[in-house]
Amino acid sequence: MYIQKISFENYRNLKNNLFIPSQGINVIYGDNAQGKTNLIEAIWLFTGGRSFRGARDQELVAFGKKYAKLTLKFYAGEREQSMELLIGGGKRSAVLNDVPKSALSQIIGSFCCVVFSPDHLTLVKNGPEERRSFIDAALCQIKPSYAHHLSRYKRILNERNALLKDIPRHRELEDMIDIWDERLSSVGAVVAMERYQYTNKLSELAHSFYDGISSGKEALALSYKTGCDCESMNYEEIREKLMTSLKKRQTDDIYCGYTTVGVHRDDLNIRINGKEARSFGSQGQQRSVVLSMKLAEAALLGTEKNEQPVILLDDVLSELDHSRQQYLLKKLSGMQVFITCCEKEIDAENKVRIQNGAISAMEE
Repeated sequence: MYIQKISFENYRNLKNNLFIPSQGINVIYGDNAQGKTNLIEAIWLFTGGRSFRGARDQELVAFGKKYAKLTLKFYAGEREQSMELLIGGGKRSAVLNDVPKSALSQIIGSFCCVVFSPDHLTLVKNGPEERRSFIDAALCQIKPSYAHHLSRYKRILNERNALLKDIPRHRELEDMIDIWDERLSSVGAVVAMERYQYTNKLSELAHSFYDGISSGKEALALSYKTGCDCESMNYEEIREKLMTSLKKRQTDDIYCGYTTVGVHRDDLNIRINGKEARSFGSQGQQRSVVLSMKLAEAALLGTEKNEQPVILLDDVLSELDHSRQQYLLKKLSGMQVFITCCEKEIDAENKVRIQNGAISAMEE
C-alpha cells in the first residue's frame, strides 16, 4: 500500500497544493510551526480516524474558510484507488472510489497507516483510556467490523448511564436495567475477545522488537487486563461473566450514576523485566516501549491486510540515538514512510521542505 499523490485545500496552514511522494522514505523538513505535522495529520485522516493530535474537526479548517478538502490517490488491494474528505460544518464526509459514504466508518480499513509521534509516550505514561484507544484504533484498521461493535458498545453504555442517572428520581425505571445489562454484556464479550486476541499477537511481536532495540538486555511483555479471563473462556462464558458483574454492581452503579464495570474499564499491562513500565520505566525505556508497540502494530497490520501500511513518523528520529534510528529505518524497509524533522540529513528517496505551509519542489 502506498500513496501516489495527495492534495490539500483550506487545510490548516497548508497552502493549496499537490504532493507526489516517493514509494520509499519521504523526509518532510523545516522549522517548527511550518506545517510538517499538519501534512502527516492530513494523511492519517484518510484512515477514517480522528486527528491523532486530539484536534476537533473545526480546527482542521484554515482560518476564515468554511471547509477543507483533502484528496488522495493511492494503491491498495492490487489496484489504484481514490478518496476524498470534506471537512466543514462540524462534520466530515467521504467519497471512496467515486462512491459517497454515509458514514466515516465505511472507509475504515480501505487506507491503512501507523503513526508514531512523541505524544504517543502517553500510551505508557497516562491512564487506561489511551491504551484502550490504541488497541481499538489498531483493531478497527484490521477488522472494520470491530468499529461497529465498539460504536454499539459505547452507545449502549451511554444509554445505560443515562438510565442510572434517572433511576433515583424514577424508581420504576429500575426494572429496565436488566435489558441494558444483557445488551452491554453481549457486545462487550465481542470487544473483550477481539482485544485479548490482538494483544496476544501484539505482545509477541513487540517483545521481539524491544529485544532488538535493547540488544537483548531487557524484556517487554504486554497483556490485556480485563475483568474476565478471556484465555480460558469462550464468547458465551465471557458474556455471562460480564452479565454477572453488571448485576452485582447495579446498586453501586445507581448510586454513582454510571457503569463501574465492563470492558470500558479494561487496560493494557506493559511490563519491562516484570515491572510496570509506567511506574518504573525511564524516559528512554518508555520511548523504546512505544516504538516497539508501533512496529508491532505495523507488522500485524501488514500481515492481516497482506500488504504493508503507510508509516508516519512525526518528529520521532530526533528523540532516538543513532543506533535506534538505524534499527527503526531498517525495520521499515520496503514500506512507504513519511518522516518529519527540522533537518534534512536523513537519507531518503525524497526530501521536501515546508515553509509557511508551502511544500517545496522535490530535492535531488
